[in-house]
Amino acid sequence: MGLRPGRTMREPARPWTRTTKRVAKKAFVKGVPDAKIHQFEMGDSARFRSGGFDTAFDLVLGDTVQIRDNALESSRLIANKYFETRILLNNYFFKVLVYPHQCIREHTMQSGAGADRLSSGMKHAFGRPIGRAAVVRKGQAVMRVWTTKEHAEKAREGLARAACKIPGRAHVVSGVGQLAFKNNWKAPC
Repeated sequence: MGLRPGRTMREPARPWTRTTKRVAKKAFVKGVPDAKIHQFEMGDSARFRSGGFDTAFDLVLGDTVQIRDNALESSRLIANKYFETRILLNNYFFKVLVYPHQCIREHTMQSGAGADRLSSGMKHAFGRPIGRAAVVRKGQAVMRVWTTKEHAEKAREGLARAACKIPGRAHVVSGVGQLAFKNNWKAPC
């Protein structure tokens, strides 16, 4: 069975995500799959640590939503590919700021003839873990890119393309952590 649509899990649910490797009795949820996003920092990290970039842009959400790990991974891929081809690898540093801690559960019910005799319905509706998600609050930055002033418009466009893959309303904000400089430019989708 494939993935359910993202709109079914967009609203933040009550977290019930305690997992453990060492003491199995302390785990509330057993068998949580690994997150699909593994790389969180891309670009020239040495130049970033030495302070070689003077412009930064944040991708800030306007709603409180859950972002599934496959949506984070696809937005990271599309933004990083745009940065690699347009800005080049040594002229930017890109970082994903959220991690998918939330466990998404699904109560799969059988369908078809005679399914009422085989399943217990919603009697034990805790559900099985099917994936992970990141709970992102309103106004929180999801991704950040540092670059130079001559590549500022391309960095903004790359984050705008990443915003198309993320649920909710997203804004590209200039300045690290400064929402006072928020401009009204929205993502094109």
